[in-house]
Amino acid sequence: MTTSTSPTSSSSPLDERLAAVRAGIADAARAAGRAPEEITTIVVTKFHPASLVRELAELGVHDVGENRHQEAQSKAEELHDLDLRWHFVGQLQSKKARQVRGYADVIHSVDRSSLVEALRSDDGDLDCFVQLNLTDDTARGGVSDRDLEPLVERILDTPGLHLLGVMAVAPLGEEPRRAFERVREASARVTTLAPSADMISAGMSQDYAAAIAEGATHLRIGTAITGNRPPHG
Repeated sequence: MTTSTSPTSSSSPLDERLAAVRAGIADAARAAGRAPEEITTIVVTKFHPASLVRELAELGVHDVGENRHQEAQSKAEELHDLDLRWHFVGQLQSKKARQVRGYADVIHSVDRSSLVEALRSDDGDLDCFVQLNLTDDTARGGVSDRDLEPLVERILDTPGLHLLGVMAVAPLGEEPRRAFERVREASARVTTLAPSADMISAGMSQDYAAAIAEGATHLRIGTAITGNRPPHG
């Protein structure tokens, strides 16, 4: 899914940044031999006020991402009148899982069995990605490469979850294209277990072109669109 790129009568810095990123995504998609329409851009609005999300919606944005539960929940409640698809893209504590199910349409950070169990539900399926850790640092979010298939199988066997594919963040210090190549390879492994779970959530403000080149279907873009984050406590 994509958002409209029709111009507005008056241009704002937010409008200009959004248009620039949309153009960059379209260019990267065409360079990779892909259709721009097959790529979903999630605008991550961490620390920005709900008013900015409302502005984004007026500019045609439909998919919005948040990293923190409390902030995400508050914005989703305040903006319930808008036709938005809420993506939870940050690390998720198991004890908050039930609350996040209450407003999120997609969770990108399923990375352990305890979280899968906490998200279990008989009240309909929640779309999700399994997050892969591309580093050796176990403190970072994501399942290890060797544990990917067992976690995918656990998700597939758990009622209330619908697996879309794999998500990852390119590590600092590694060439993004190489990192996203590893994500593409992991995605191929996931689809051997779940053929329809062929989506890839990868790519942020600085590396989305490399992610698109390696098959990303969902981009999580913040500051390139929203501008610098405001001070926060």
